[in-house]
Amino acid sequence: MDPEPLYNLLQLPKEVALPVEEELPQGEKKRYLPPNSRKDPKFEDLQKVLVEWINAMLLPEHIVVRSLEEDMFDGLILDHLFQKLATLKLEVEEIALTAASQRRKLGVVLEAVNRSLQVEEQQAKWSVESIFNKDLLSTLHLLVALARHFQPDLALPTNVQVEVIIIESTRSGLKSEKFMEQLTECSPDKEPPKDVFDELFKLAPEKVSAVKEAIVSFVNQKLERLGLSVQNLDTQFADGVILLLLIGQLEGFFLHLKEFYLTPSSPAEMLHNVTLALELLKEEGLLSHPISPEDIVNKDAKSTLRVLYGLFSKHKLKANADRAPRGTPN
Repeated sequence: MDPEPLYNLLQLPKEVALPVEEELPQGEKKRYLPPNSRKDPKFEDLQKVLVEWINAMLLPEHIVVRSLEEDMFDGLILDHLFQKLATLKLEVEEIALTAASQRRKLGVVLEAVNRSLQVEEQQAKWSVESIFNKDLLSTLHLLVALARHFQPDLALPTNVQVEVIIIESTRSGLKSEKFMEQLTECSPDKEPPKDVFDELFKLAPEKVSAVKEAIVSFVNQKLERLGLSVQNLDTQFADGVILLLLIGQLEGFFLHLKEFYLTPSSPAEMLHNVTLALELLKEEGLLSHPISPEDIVNKDAKSTLRVLYGLFSKHKLKANADRAPRGTPN
């Protein structure tokens, strides 16, 4: 698979090199933070609080942290922080100059941290490898755990979660998957919102068809002026074309034909269309639940309904005011 289209498709950080199949052995996975996740206000706020906390703790030692990603990987600052928090002395080199000695020092520090936190190495959301390779998510998981254990009154932002992209090397090439990673828990008095479609498919599957009919009626009303119609909600949105045209109609977007494939002929082109559609919906605040573009391409009914319901719930009142469509839902 050519890495450049995949790079554009996933909008990975420019400073991160996208692996080609030869660099990522088959069966292995690699995790990336896309730019929109890095710029998430709550994500940035969490890093700011942790940096200020570390700097306050290590002020007497004249140690200043500016970047969690760049300053924590070699074990030096982590060693000073842990010894300060746990009031103990670790038998490690004070200054580790080579990569091997830095990795060795980091291993000793993390072993002591895991023991203090009573976390098994296999259960920890961090490792010597991930911290040493400047994995920001692993570093944040580690620091949040230290703060919760040693200074539980530290006011960390609640319910911090970011979208993460997983690249996996398979026999057919590189495969991408998106998911939400939770960094801090919800506040005790606020439960995370339930997903309406998880509840619908689980508790009232007999009502799914009625919901589909209502949304299809709404969609066809909006696509009528383009001479298009939808008969099968599960399959006709898989290539992203009708979805993009529908978004354009409802949100007033003009999409140049160079920006998407009007007649996609491969799964990669379909994935491009759907990813573009999801990015547009996210920018408009119409995605209340993280959705993988692969699920739409693979004709997952629940994911397709989630996408369309965002448009339906925003525009149905306006549609009803314009004219009463056939099969108007209650």
